[in-house]
Amino acid sequence: MEPVRNPYAPGAGQRPPELAGRDREVDTFEIVLERVSRGRPERSLVLTGLRGVGKTVLLNTLRSEAITRQWGTGKIEARPDQSLRRPLAAALHMAVRELAPQAEPSHVAEVLGVVKAFAVRSIESAGGRGVARSAARWQPGIDVPAAVGRADSGDIEIDLVELFTDAAGLAASVGTGIALFIDEMQDLGAADVSAMCAACHDLSQTGAPLIVVGAGLPHLPALLSASKSYSERLFRYQRIDRLDRLAADRALVAPAAREGVEFEAKALDALYEASGGYPYFVQAYGKATWDHAPRSPITAADVRVAAPEAEAELAVGFFGSRYERATPAEREYMRAMAALDADADADAPVQTAEVARTLGRKPASLSPARDALIKKGLIYSGERGTVAFTVPHFARYLRAQPPVE
Repeated sequence: MEPVRNPYAPGAGQRPPELAGRDREVDTFEIVLERVSRGRPERSLVLTGLRGVGKTVLLNTLRSEAITRQWGTGKIEARPDQSLRRPLAAALHMAVRELAPQAEPSHVAEVLGVVKAFAVRSIESAGGRGVARSAARWQPGIDVPAAVGRADSGDIEIDLVELFTDAAGLAASVGTGIALFIDEMQDLGAADVSAMCAACHDLSQTGAPLIVVGAGLPHLPALLSASKSYSERLFRYQRIDRLDRLAADRALVAPAAREGVEFEAKALDALYEASGGYPYFVQAYGKATWDHAPRSPITAADVRVAAPEAEAELAVGFFGSRYERATPAEREYMRAMAALDADADADAPVQTAEVARTLGRKPASLSPARDALIKKGLIYSGERGTVAFTVPHFARYLRAQPPVE
């Protein structure tokens, strides 16, 4: 098979050649856009799932749908210990620019002034008190003066509500809306999460045409709920999981068919068993199998020959890169978790007390390692007293590693 014609695309956030198994999510979002455009009440969206299930790809697809409908859009990727102000201002700046050709120039300039005021405002803690100051050393690329008295109080919750309200007003004036997309939403700081919930709550009450679409790890709903109790009713939550058999087969067969290549049924059996239906793994095994197959149709034997190469690549790029980020103490903690996960494909949560028992330690002494792993996005705690890997098949990968000397 010609490697140049290989249609499969394993990559972080890279759209696969066939977006299989996500029709329901796309259809739901299209309904949300249409309802908001007609002034109907709707909730913002939150997509959750493990790494490798295609959350970022789906987020980008939904953004494309919004752009097609002439909505203003912007996207950010949240990062730990980073304030929401600057990246969110940049995203809204982009959304306003997309709406600008349809809007009154004076109204555009007014909203951009508010965006700029929001961006250059920051909070500095001093003696336990928040002190607002202007971040004079940094200026966003907005060629209008910063507004005064709007989105510049220094209180992120007040400012975000005002910012969203004014941006939504611009969208309403041209008969469309704004959609903001936030990837890795679980990495927002506690104050920013609270402000985001408050702003979305205010928008939902007024029917303003601005929605937030967030994506994050499975514990994101719990983080939102801990911030604002009403967040359980504020967002429409959609769990993004592995593909079922039909969707996984379609993700492989449809791109190959466009290249005049077929799969034998047993080859598809073997590929589903190897990938577990996780979209990233489907692409990785599909790519390796294509490169090793001598001809069409692709057989189960081709899959068996190619599987070690796919696994070696995943071991370095998908699993190994994450493992290397952990300290020795954190690796010890993860190995204990893997030892407790008897089923390599289950990726089930384990009890933190059992991890401590396995290591012969007191639970409190392991809290620093556990908290650091959560902060690094390697594990998550969906329920009190439990932890699980954020990466599918990570336990299986860890058990295959040589024991630590």
